[in-house]
Amino acid sequence: MTVNIICTSKPIDGLLYYSYEYCCLLNSMGIAARLIIVCHRRYTPDSYRAAIKNKYTVFEHVAFDQYYPGPDDATLVLGRSMITLSWQAFKDYTSVQQETLRAVFGARVISVYSENHPELYPKALAFYRPQQVIDLCDREVYPEGQGDHFEKTIWFDLYKPHTDNVQFRYLFQGSNAEYYATAEKFIDQFPDYGILTYREKYVNPTLNNIFAPIENLLGVFDTYVYAKETFDPAPRIVQECRYFNKGLIYLRDPAIHDGGSVYYQRDIREPDVGPILAALEKLQ
Repeated sequence: MTVNIICTSKPIDGLLYYSYEYCCLLNSMGIAARLIIVCHRRYTPDSYRAAIKNKYTVFEHVAFDQYYPGPDDATLVLGRSMITLSWQAFKDYTSVQQETLRAVFGARVISVYSENHPELYPKALAFYRPQQVIDLCDREVYPEGQGDHFEKTIWFDLYKPHTDNVQFRYLFQGSNAEYYATAEKFIDQFPDYGILTYREKYVNPTLNNIFAPIENLLGVFDTYVYAKETFDPAPRIVQECRYFNKGLIYLRDPAIHDGGSVYYQRDIREPDVGPILAALEKLQ
């Protein structure tokens, strides 16, 4: 059996990195795993390769777009938005990608809970018709979620060492229109800034934008300004700043309970694949 970890996100989205880390971690334990990246319509495999190679010491166990699972394989998604968003944009994929999506999401699926698509996710499942679905859930982030407790945790052992080459003091996240709009509201307070983003229509070309993927990202800024106003399931960069002793300004409503508040307070810890292994044993 191979554990096929599916990623349909953009190249610098946190779910790509979590998915790659858990793929490598499972393989290091002697459990066959493969990361299958079904590329977003605006990005090529080279963009994803660059994102992974810029961050990690190894590039392995990765397939792109075309893959058909074996009869005993299991599918793992580190966030069930991978299923929902691929269903929503299904017509935008090539016929080869569509065949892959139907095959992997129609198999036995381990799905890490998120509540950002409560009405659409069941429709996506009805479309793909998986043989079986087992939920895992970070109960600190989603107290009312489904499944056994599981925390997405960064495997820092895989990281390349970064080189300090600070080009601006403050980093903002602008990887979607909502995050970018929030960054625009606050950058006047932090004049020496950069906004990490994609080349999208919502980007203001007069601002100091840095476009993903970026080599040595953790070395080019001094302090991350966490200012997201919308729900954030698992903000890796909060933990990265703590691990690498980067500055962190928590500039958001403290009443928001989501991954941001949880990861801000959570200690650095080694990844625990126990819940994944337990879920694999439950597959029929």
